[in-house]
Formats: sequence, C-alpha cells, structure tokens
Amino acid sequence: MRLPDLPVRAVLDDVRAALTDSGRAVLVAPPGTGKTTVVPLALAEGVEGRVVVAEPRRLAARAAATRMAALLGEPVGRTVGYAVRGDRKVSRSTRVEVVTTGLLVRRLQGDPSLPGTDVVVLDECHERHLDADLLLALLLDARAGLRPDLRLLATSATVATDRLAAVLGEATPVVRALARTYPVSVSHLPPARGERVEACVARAVRRALAETDGDVLAFLPGVAEIARTTALLDGLDVVPLHGRLSAARQDAALVPGSSRRVVLATAVAESSLTVPGVRAVVDSGLARVPRMDHRRGLGGLATTRVSASVAEQRAGRAGREGPGRVYRCWPEHEQATLPAQPDPEIRTADLTRLALELACWGTPEGTGLDWWDPPPAGALAAGRAVLSALGALDATGGVTGRGRRLAEIGLHPRLARALLDGAEAMGTTAAAEVVALLDDDTLATGTDLSDALRDLRGGATDRARRWRREVRRLRELVPDRPGTGSADPALVVGLAHPERLARRRAPGARSYLMAGGTAVELAGAADSEWLAVASADRQPGRSHGTIRLAARADEELAVRAAPAMLSTEEQIAWVDGDVVAREITSLGAIVLRERRLAEPDRTAVREALLDGLRGEGLALLPWPPAATRLRARLALLHRALGAPWPDVSDAALLEAAPLWLGPELADARRRADLARVDTHAGLSRLLPWPAAARLDELAPERLPVPSGNRVRLDYSAEEPVLPVKVQEVFGWTATPTVADGRVPVLLHLLSPAGRPVAVTRDLESFWRTGYHQVRSELRGRYPKHPWPLDPSTAEPTARTRPTTPRAGSPRARPAR
Repeated sequence: MRLPDLPVRAVLDDVRAALTDSGRAVLVAPPGTGKTTVVPLALAEGVEGRVVVAEPRRLAARAAATRMAALLGEPVGRTVGYAVRGDRKVSRSTRVEVVTTGLLVRRLQGDPSLPGTDVVVLDECHERHLDADLLLALLLDARAGLRPDLRLLATSATVATDRLAAVLGEATPVVRALARTYPVSVSHLPPARGERVEACVARAVRRALAETDGDVLAFLPGVAEIARTTALLDGLDVVPLHGRLSAARQDAALVPGSSRRVVLATAVAESSLTVPGVRAVVDSGLARVPRMDHRRGLGGLATTRVSASVAEQRAGRAGREGPGRVYRCWPEHEQATLPAQPDPEIRTADLTRLALELACWGTPEGTGLDWWDPPPAGALAAGRAVLSALGALDATGGVTGRGRRLAEIGLHPRLARALLDGAEAMGTTAAAEVVALLDDDTLATGTDLSDALRDLRGGATDRARRWRREVRRLRELVPDRPGTGSADPALVVGLAHPERLARRRAPGARSYLMAGGTAVELAGAADSEWLAVASADRQPGRSHGTIRLAARADEELAVRAAPAMLSTEEQIAWVDGDVVAREITSLGAIVLRERRLAEPDRTAVREALLDGLRGEGLALLPWPPAATRLRARLALLHRALGAPWPDVSDAALLEAAPLWLGPELADARRRADLARVDTHAGLSRLLPWPAAARLDELAPERLPVPSGNRVRLDYSAEEPVLPVKVQEVFGWTATPTVADGRVPVLLHLLSPAGRPVAVTRDLESFWRTGYHQVRSELRGRYPKHPWPLDPSTAEPTARTRPTTPRAGSPRARPAR
C-alpha cells in the first residue's frame, strides 16, 4: 500500500512497536500530520482483524473513511468503511472501520469482547467529549478482563498527554509526530462597542480576503451564528460546515472549490477534518459546549470562550499549505486570560446517559473504572434519579429490562422513553416525528413545536429532508403501533421532560412556572395557559430561563404525561406571615387546586407557629412591662451566676419556645393568637426550682434606699441601674449590689426635678469629690431641698425642708 508522504509516516514504526510491546500507546500528532488517515491504514497491514477508529463526531467519521478510501482508490465500504447513527457502509472485506464513539460504546455493551477487532484507535482524545471519556474507561476495563490482546492507540493533537498516558497504564509509550507547518501571523480585531460577533467575523473575513490568497476558514459557535454571518457576506462564495448539514453539503466543504471560498464552520473543523485551500483563519473565540444547570433542571448548549489550546489549533489551520494569517476577534490582552485547556464534558454536561451506560456495564457508581476524570458524584446522582423515575433502574441501582431497551435505542434516555411510551399512546410515526425534532431542535425555526412539525412535514429544505430521514430511522427502532389517543405533540414532550410541563403564572403573562420549580419566559405572546417546554436555556446572571421551543398543552395532558409528579397533600405551614392550613393538589411545583382545612392537625399548627416565630422573631409576641422586666432580671442572673438561671436571649427563647410557650401554643391557631400570649406567665415557667425562691433576693424589682422608699431597678442594660434622687441616699456610703454581691448597682443620681446630675458606682468617692460641685450648681435652684456640707452623715429624705414663716402669716400665730 502506497501511503501519502505525511509527517506521521516518520513514526509509524514506533507506533507499531509500541502497540506490539505494550498493547497500548499514545500518539501526539498535530492536525495535518496524517494521524487520522495514515495510521489506521498502516496498522491494518499488520493485524488479521479489523482496525476500528473511534471519532467524536459523525461528520469526522464519514470524512475520515472517505479520505482513507480515496487513498486506496476504492469506494467507501470496501477496505475502509464507516458506521454512524443512521448510516453504515461496511462489507466483509472491510479492514478499517470508522465509527462514532457513541456507537462503539453501544457495540461494547452488546459484546465487551469486540470479536473480530484487533486494534481500536481513539482519535482526538484531547477534545474530551463525554462519550470518548466513557469509551476509554470501558475499553480499558474490557481489555483488563476479556481482551488483554486488544491493542489501544489514543491520539491527541496537543502535548497535554501525561494524564492520558497514566490512564492507559504505567509505562504507556508516548510517540510524537512533528507537523510540517508554515508560519502564521496573528492579528487581533476585537468587536467595536455594541458589535455582535457575527458582524465582527464578517468584517474580519472581508479583511482576510483583501490581505491574503486562498480560502478563508471562519470559526463560529453555532448554526445560528453561521446563518447570520452568511447573510452579512452577500456576494461571496460562502460554504457552511457543521454537523447538522446533509452528507452531500458536508462533503462539498471538504473538497477544493473552483473560486475563493469562505468556509463558516463550527468546532467540527478544529482538528478532525482537513479543509483544503485555507490560507486565512478567522476565529470568533467562541464555542458552544454542553452545560447542565442541575439546580434549575435546565440543560443544553452554552456559548463560552475557547481555550488557549483550541485557539492554537484553529490558528494552525492557516499554515497547512503555506504561510497564513489568523484574525482573532478579541483584544490581544485577553489572550493571556484564556483557560489553558477546554473543560471536559464530563464535568459540565448532563450525565443521565452516562449513568445508564454505567448501569448497563454493571458499575452504576462508575467505581473500579480507570477514568481520565471521574464523573462528579452530584451530577451522576442526578442522572440516576432521572433514570429511576423513568423505570430504567431498580431499587438497588441496577439496570432494568426497560433500562436496557432505552439504552439500545441510542438516544438520550428521556427521548428514548418518549419514543417508546409515545408510540403506545399516539402511534409510532407521530411519536418519532416529535422525538426527531426534540433530538435536534435546530430544525425548528420558531418557538412553536406544532408549527415546526407542519413546516418539516411538507418542506423541501435540507432541514426537512434530514428530519424525515431521522423519523424513518426512529420508526424502525420500535414496533409499529397505531396509538390509542390523539396525536398531540405536547404529550411526547411531556413524556420526555415531565419536569418542563409549565403553567402560566398570571393571565396574559409571558412567564411560566415549570413543574420542576424553574421559572421560564416565552419570547413572544403567551396565548396558552399550559406549555410542554421542549427546550429552554438560561443566560448567565439571570434567575429564569428562556423558552426556545414548546408545544401548547392543557392540564389534562400534563397530568397524563406526568402522573408520577401528581400529588395531593395537606399543607399546614407559616406562609406570608400567618398559618395556612389547606389541602393542595400539585403537579410538581405547579399548584392545581387548593381548599381550606376546617380542622387542621393541632401538632402541625403548633409547628407552623414555631416556624413563624423562628422566621419573624419574638416581636410576634406581646411584651408588656412586667414580662420585659422579668426577662431582664433573668438575663442578669444568667450573665452573673450562670446555671441554673436560664439564657433568655432571642436565640435561646426561640429554641426553647415549646417549653415556655407550650400551653399557649396548644390553643393558638393563627398569628393573632400569638399577640394574646401571656409572656410573663411563659417566662415564669423557665424559673429554676428551688433557686426560683431567691429571685427577689438576687435580682429584686425594687431596692430600699435610706429615705425609706423602695425604688425600681432598671435591668434593661448590661448592668442594673438605680435612678434615685440625691437627697434620698444621704448617709449611704457603700454602693448597693445584687446577685449575691457580685454585681454593683450603677446609681443614676437625680436632681429634685428627676433630671440626672451624676452617675456613679462608688458613692463614697462621689460624696468626697463630685457632690460639692453638684451642691454648688443646684442648691440655689432648689432651695427647699437640703444640701448639707457632709452628705455622708446627713439625714436622707424624700421631702423638702420646712421654711421659716413670715410675720403675720397664719403659721406665725400661736395655736390655741
């Protein structure tokens, strides 16, 4: 076999030797070196069985097989064949078979020994697709148990292969091939203020056409951006390239054109494919990757910045055939902020399908397998929960017969369930039509699923033809059934995503609440109370999602589609500031009906009242002066003496509410009843016996003073305060105390008018140093009150002193 003179030929002997000696190897080879096409053909010459090449994308698998067959001068399906979902070209003479990673996972599940296969090549491992990571783990497990002779070659376009070699096993050889590349100059053309990425890319494309020769390859995140950019490049030969195109249109992008072309591609052209004639690359700097918001139950594709390694791979496309240029649509200073490598899908994607494959393999938790990165426990548990709801797993986490059937269909388990159960309910054809659209929602041009189906059924577009092919394929996977009910597409959507059945939150509103509890918004007018949401996504920073595709529904259909989510329960809870006691019928988070409970459970009411107290605080209770004073006295004793005197802080009283408010809570029914609680009586229940008998001794409400009065103590501050007139404490030299003499009383000494004149906790010192200033300031203002020179020995009084009567007054006459 005459192999083309590509750089990888220099290391073919090293690759063969590594596989012969170790049975496994890593090949590091940049794009354009021939690792995808030359290596499998070379390996096939030295083995009896097949060489199976696993590619992450269907487009890449078909293109690789076509290229290898062309090198041999044969049609695809003879020596080189391929098998992807819905399309297979192989024969008995096929020695090299190119398959998608997902299809090889299914083949392994069917027979882990892979009979007839001698070598498996895992191409483009660096892209870290979910199926590729799973396939690697399953192949290593099969090789360790059933096929120790199976040879594994993992290829990567980047140099970050240390971890990959470690996963394959100790001492795994790493073979490196060097690419013959030409210099590529880099220009940065960031978007102008307010400029969309499509406009920036179109501007960069026109500049590239003016400054370079050859074709221009532009990378955009998705199909929608490609369509909008195409519209901005009117008059140019624009060729789209993405995985949703027909095979003929994909092939057209991979052969040289007769004039200068602009190829607008998604990430499929980063490393797996060779686009001929390219001398300039325009990089939007964006990629669309799977993301799963487990908390809101929204999954799908998110637009993110590319990594530095991906940016380098894209740039390298310009230097394959001669010196090239790359135009990057972001500021130059942002280059250093790009992540080094792309996030592995296993860390961010929905793992429901992975969880099903692991259950079919017999390792539901994924333990015992050699992972590049193990699946996150939380995301894997969420996937298993979905599978349990679908009946795919039993109580022990093992796969059921239904689960194996769902896995065999090869769709996401939700869609497989919708196809099977939808066929029973409304017929195989009707169910297959909806599932084909759900599996590729880019086929729809609007948000109304029914309108999209009508458009596809009668359309002559490439989209319509692709959809009809997929419908035919799906019909072959399940028995042909006529169905037992009306062919309402919303039912199939509800079967696939019961948590996305949604009800309008208010008449005329565009906002809906899904059964899973997430709020979503319809872009256009909302003319249906119920929707079955086929797809929705959430933009960063927004709490609600946006509906991208949905079908009109009603309550009857919603209940039919999601009976497991229907529940009727009594709700006795503290809601919006009061106790609510009602019976609620709900579909997940959507309330269908409710009625008031006439005789709610008293224990539940008590717990609701306690929840209200914990949430809104003790201000719900009345606090008359007597209760406030008792609480302050207990607080002082707790601070000063500790146990057994109780903690009466807010937190402690809320925690102990069932104890000290027990009788009151037993009779209360609503918030208004809390406002009538006797808190003084409740606090009295906290008094520790027999120590409670000393309460008035340790923390008296009133304190006798030298004048004979009993003055109320104020315990509201950190230390007790005695507000008393100066004249009433004449003769008092020792400062009074409470709590068995441990806490001195702070004296607020008052004027005869009750205004503060001094604060002291040391009377003896006050009489010596402070009193004389007070005396000089006040005796002229209050002459009727005594102001002795020595207050420490004076007679205390609460009265004014008598004055000498004037001559002639009645008091001056002697009594008879």
